[in-house]
Amino acid sequence: MSQQIVLDEETPLLQVPEQKQRKTPLPWRQFSIILLLQLSEPLTAQVISPFAPELIRNIGVTHGDETKVGYYVGLMASVLHSLFYLTQACTVLQWSRLSDHIGRKPVVLTGLFGLSLSMYCFGLSKTFVGLILSRALNGALNGNVGVMKSMMVEITDHTNLALAYSYMPIAWSSGGTLGPLIGGFLSRPAERFPSLFGGVEFLRTYPYFLACAVPATFVAITWVVAFLFLEETHVNRVSLTQLIKSRFCKDSSNAEDSDSESATSSTLSVAASANSSEIEENKPLPLRQLLIPRVFIAAGNYAILSVIEIAFRGVQPLFYATSIELGGLGLDPPRIGDILALYGILNGIFQIFFFARLHDRFGSKAIYTIAILSGIPLILTFPMMNALAKAYGVNWGVWAIVGVQIASAMALNLGYACVFIYIADSSPNRGSLGATNGIAQMMVSVLRTVGPASATAMFSLSIETESRAWFVYYYLLALVSIGIGASLFLPRKMWTRQLPTL
Repeated sequence: MSQQIVLDEETPLLQVPEQKQRKTPLPWRQFSIILLLQLSEPLTAQVISPFAPELIRNIGVTHGDETKVGYYVGLMASVLHSLFYLTQACTVLQWSRLSDHIGRKPVVLTGLFGLSLSMYCFGLSKTFVGLILSRALNGALNGNVGVMKSMMVEITDHTNLALAYSYMPIAWSSGGTLGPLIGGFLSRPAERFPSLFGGVEFLRTYPYFLACAVPATFVAITWVVAFLFLEETHVNRVSLTQLIKSRFCKDSSNAEDSDSESATSSTLSVAASANSSEIEENKPLPLRQLLIPRVFIAAGNYAILSVIEIAFRGVQPLFYATSIELGGLGLDPPRIGDILALYGILNGIFQIFFFARLHDRFGSKAIYTIAILSGIPLILTFPMMNALAKAYGVNWGVWAIVGVQIASAMALNLGYACVFIYIADSSPNRGSLGATNGIAQMMVSVLRTVGPASATAMFSLSIETESRAWFVYYYLLALVSIGIGASLFLPRKMWTRQLPTL
């Protein structure tokens, strides 16, 4: 709204318009490397989506019962997805807090190593136990999600942070695009491409190894890129050896510091007051000082947004793969991969070209509210597609609703950049960015532990009898309702502490 100008004898006749604050250019070299590193996680996560139902059938745990595929994919999600998030929830806060002390780069390199190793192990697994162990290894060693968000904040300022977050979907959408394509195209290569791989007995024994080895090798390459070119963004850091020594020598050093402080307090008081604000801003705070309402509000909204999306992503390929008679669309893995890939491309383009402009125009609160409300049409498209498919087959009407679902999912993803800005702003000081992101990621991981399994198990329950057909959709809509309620606690304006600036 335009402000009304009060005119009097002292009002100048020529009004000088206020100049907008110039945006700081993004540091493209380091920013591009961080985006490349972020590509690793969605790529390895989404590669299994097209062949997950087929993998469960091939393992033989369903004994040919089609109605149990959803349940066992849910059980697999408890292991491959939920167990990953469970082990990540146990370690991500510690990795993030460690990065506040020793720096971001060592933690990122450790996470990339674990991600690559676990994907190779996954491709070589022939039993359910092997899948469990490989996914648990991935979650325990990977603390990169929160750490890279901290790096994103540290290389930007309040003028270009929204622009930086608008590019984040490049990584997630590219991973979401390439992952399903790789998984659908390279699974069972000996059968699908007999002229190329038919004579390779190894690929007959391990039909999903090639699909897993491609993203695993990519992650290994990104490790080399990070080791050689990624610059450390955390200024006040110590070596791991110094950190361990400081923990063991804490009591004695505290006693010495107390004696020294009492002897020199009168001479250093002026210098201490001059530097205290800068020291406090860059000093990692104890965990108890981070457990404040604004951190929980921002982290809680991130958690519920994430569980809505991951529950949707868990049900989506199952719905597409399940026969029309049982409540799905009956699509094959390549077609499922094409839909997921199309969504990834469109989502990336939309976020890059429109998020920053929308954010500058409407602000974080309005965009996040619209994003969370889009979950309602996102869920309702499932029963609408099945109803049309039962009546007329998979015709143009069904594909039109698929388009509506893709558009709703794109709107939902607008919420991520907004909630990341809220999380960065909620940190009590700059030195605790890693721990603040770690708390948020821990809450996300806890909810994601039960999200995929519960959603896919509800889907399996829904297709058992026609009277239960809407159970999964009631469940998903309940999650969206919780998200709408949580969004009401987010302030229209950011909290009193400004975003960290360079």
